[in-house]
Amino acid sequence: MRIVVQRSKEAQVTVTGKVVGKINKGYVLLVGVTHEDSEDDAKYLAEKIAHLRVFEDDNMKMNLSLLDVGGEILSVSQFTLYGDCRKGRRPNFMEAAKPDHAEKIYDHFNRLLEEQGIHVETGQFGVMMDVQLTNDGPVTLILESK
Repeated sequence: MRIVVQRSKEAQVTVTGKVVGKINKGYVLLVGVTHEDSEDDAKYLAEKIAHLRVFEDDNMKMNLSLLDVGGEILSVSQFTLYGDCRKGRRPNFMEAAKPDHAEKIYDHFNRLLEEQGIHVETGQFGVMMDVQLTNDGPVTLILESK
């Protein structure tokens, strides 16, 4: 799995003009799944993200986690994270998981975050979405399970 983590002050995702997910302070996650990814990969990244310390404490040091600050997550499936642009001018998406496998792992990942007490909003799997956010910092990280 490959996840882009963006610390945000607020964010929302819309589908055909309708807001389907909205959060305040927390993370926007762009979540990519590849063929070999398993529920273990989802578990590893869900725990990593919940406990990742990228929110400032009273001394302005990144010492607080999403759990510490009561943050929320907007999770958006993003197969294009596995686009290979090394050859030619058009990305090759052969490394992106097939939709049935990707959706299963993506849904499991979101459930694991919720089980840790995090409020999770999502986009809609497999459709065109518009994502808006106010990136806080900006802080943007890329996490991988392998």
